[in-house]
Formats: sequence, C-alpha cells, structure tokens
Amino acid sequence: MAKEKSQTILKVMIDNFLLINLFVVIFLALFFIFAIFMQFIGVFIFLNYFQKLWNPIVVPLISILIFSALVNGINSWLKRKLLSQEKDI
Repeated sequence: MAKEKSQTILKVMIDNFLLINLFVVIFLALFFIFAIFMQFIGVFIFLNYFQKLWNPIVVPLISILIFSALVNGINSWLKRKLLSQEKDI
C-alpha cells in the first residue's frame, strides 16, 4: 500500500513538472514570436535576450518535452500490445 501511494505521489509530481515545462515552452515560443516581430520594427534587444536563453534554457526544456512525449507513446504502445496479448490467451 505504501509503495502504491509513493508511486502515485511520484507520478503526480512528474505530471506537474511536465505540465509546467509545457507552459514554459509555450511562453518561450510566444516570446520568440514577439522578439521576431520587434526585430522587424527595429528593436533587437528581445531577440538578443532570447538568443542568450536558447542554449541554457530553451533547448533542455524542448528536449525534456520531446523525450517525455516519446516515453509516453512507447509506454501506451507497450500497454496496448500487452493487453492485446492477454486477451488472446
């Protein structure tokens, strides 16, 4: 019972982290669009700031997002595969 509860708490924490990660990536994408728009106007400070954030923050956040999507897809595929094998037996 305690192991099940700790797994549930861990799952909730991971889900919350990934949800926050998603919204940060969306915010940074909107900030990038804003920076591109401001560059057309002639203000380069926003794009320069975004370029400084790119390697240390944006790339790892996008990598975590893609990795979690792949793990989720593989996990659901395996569950479906195992459930179909159980039904065949």
